[in-house]
Amino acid sequence: MQLSEQEIIRREKLNALRELGINPYPANLYPLTHTSKQVKDQFEEGKKVNLAGRIMSVRDQGKASFAELQDSEGRMQLYFNRDVICPGEDKTLYNQVFKKLTDLGDFIGIEGELFTTKVGAQCVRVDHFTFLSKTLRPLPLPKTDEEGKVHDAFNDAELRYRMRYVDLVVNPQVKDVFVKRTKLFNAMRTFFNDKGYFEVETPILQSIPGGAAARPFMTHHNSLDIPLYMRIANELYLKRLIVGGFDGVYEFSKNFRNEGMDRTHNPEFTAMEIYVAYKDYHWMMEFTENLLEYCALHVNGTTEATFGEYPINFKAPYPRVTMTDAIIQFTGFDISGKSEDELRTAALKMGIPVDETMGKGKLIDEIFGAKCEGNFIQPTFITDYPKEMSPLCKEHRDNPELTERFELMVCGKEVANAYSELNDPIDQRERFEAQLKLADRGDDEAMFIDNDFLRALEYGMPPTSGLGIGIDRLIMFLTNNQSIQEVLFFPQMRPEKKQVELTDDEKIIIELLKVSHLLPLTELKEKTALSGKKWDAAIKGLAKHNMIKVEVDGDLKTVVLKN
Repeated sequence: MQLSEQEIIRREKLNALRELGINPYPANLYPLTHTSKQVKDQFEEGKKVNLAGRIMSVRDQGKASFAELQDSEGRMQLYFNRDVICPGEDKTLYNQVFKKLTDLGDFIGIEGELFTTKVGAQCVRVDHFTFLSKTLRPLPLPKTDEEGKVHDAFNDAELRYRMRYVDLVVNPQVKDVFVKRTKLFNAMRTFFNDKGYFEVETPILQSIPGGAAARPFMTHHNSLDIPLYMRIANELYLKRLIVGGFDGVYEFSKNFRNEGMDRTHNPEFTAMEIYVAYKDYHWMMEFTENLLEYCALHVNGTTEATFGEYPINFKAPYPRVTMTDAIIQFTGFDISGKSEDELRTAALKMGIPVDETMGKGKLIDEIFGAKCEGNFIQPTFITDYPKEMSPLCKEHRDNPELTERFELMVCGKEVANAYSELNDPIDQRERFEAQLKLADRGDDEAMFIDNDFLRALEYGMPPTSGLGIGIDRLIMFLTNNQSIQEVLFFPQMRPEKKQVELTDDEKIIIELLKVSHLLPLTELKEKTALSGKKWDAAIKGLAKHNMIKVEVDGDLKTVVLKN
C-alpha cells in the first residue's frame, strides 16, 4: 500500500505514543457526563464536565492552546494550559503528546471545568485529556478566510457519497438531512400506531417478484436449489395478512429494482406500504393528505417546504385531477376508449418514443409522463387510471375502462400510489394473464402470475385500500435535495477505480502519449530514450495495467493510449 507523506507521519506519531506508554486505542469505557449541546444549554461557570470527540482545530499560543472538540451534537471550545495539564516538572503530556503527537481528527476525552473567555465565549478549561483513537488519514477540512470565503471544501459528490463517514465529519449540515429522515419514520409510525394499525415484516427474498411492474434482481438459494428474487414491492404479502384477519397493516420495506440509476432513482430504496380493510381510495386520499401534513409538521415544524425553485405546501386538502382530464388539459388528446394503435399513433405525433412491446397501459403512462407529470408542482392527486395501467387495482365503480387508483404528484414526481384493492380473484387472474401476454411481447417489467396470492384471494379478502409512499423521494422534498443520493447514507456507486502506481519509466511513456494519444512504437521508444531493458519493462507494465494497447498494421506497430 502506497502511503502519502501525511499518512507516514501519522504512523510515526502512533509509534511515538506507544513508546511513551500511551495506548492510542484504549478498550475501556470513557465516562462521559455531557455532550457539547448539553454543556451549552446548561452552562454554569465552574461546572465540572467530561466530554469526548474529535479535535477539529487548534490555535497554538505557546504555553496555552485553544482547540475545538466536535461530538455528535456540535462543537465545544477547549482551553489547554501547559501548567494545568502538567502541574509538575514533567511537561511531556502537553509539550509532546498534545502539541506534537495529536492531529486534527484524533479522538480524545477531556475532563475540565466551564468558564467564559474574555470575549464572552463558552469554554472548557481542560484539567486532563485521554487519547481515545488516533486517526491515520488526514481529514479534508475546509478553511474559511478572513472574508468568510470557504476554501478546500469537501464537496465532490462522488467522494462525498463514497466516503459518507468523512462527509458527515467535515460537513456537519449533512447530518441534519438524516436526522429529519428518522423524524419522518417516527412521525409515520406514530400516525399509524395511534390509529391502531400494526407494523409487520414480510420476506425480502421471494419466489415470485410481485406487487409492482419492475425488473427484479435474481439470486439462487443453494440449499433449496431454487431461484429467488429480491423484493420489488411488499404489496401481495401485506394483502395476504388482510386475508388473514388484520384490519390494518403497514411496513417500511427495503425494495430492489434492477433498473436505471439517476437523480431520483436508486436500485435499493425504501418504501412504506399500508393496507386498511373496509376502506376505498376516496378514504385513502383524505388519509394520505392528513398523513403528509402531519409528517411535514413533525419533520420541519411547518407544512411549507422548498424544492429547488418551487415553494410547496403539504397542508391538506390537495386538488384531485383525473388522468384523462390531465392528458386532455396538456395535450388536447382524449385517451377514453382509444385502441392500442390509436394511442401509439398519438404518442408518436407528440414526439414520444414508443415501441411495439408497449401495451395500452404503458403507452398511456408514457404520454402522461412526458406531457403532464412535470406540470403538477403543488401536491395533487391524479385519479382514475386506465385499467391496463393497474393490474392490482379494483375496477372503477362508474366506468369499467378505469380503476380506482390515485397517485400523488409533487413537483412533477410521484410520491405516493394507492388503490381500492382488487379483491375479485377471477378478475385478478385475468389481469395477471394479460400481464403474461405483455411479457411474451418483450415487456420485461410485466408482472408475474402469483398463484399463491390468487389462492389467498379465493379464501376472501374484504374491501381494502392500500397506499405506497416512496420514503426517499418524500424526504428529498422535505429537505430540498434534488438528488436521491443526498438522502441515502450509502447510495449505490460504480466500483471505485483503483489508483495505479506507475514507475518513472512508465510515466515518461504516458506523458508522451497524452500529447499525441498514439505514436509509432519505434518513434515512441526513441523519444523516451530508455534502454532496451527499461523500455520492455515499462511497455509490459502499462499493458498489464490496461493503459495502452499496441495495434499492428502490417509492419507498422502503433502504441495507443487508452481512455
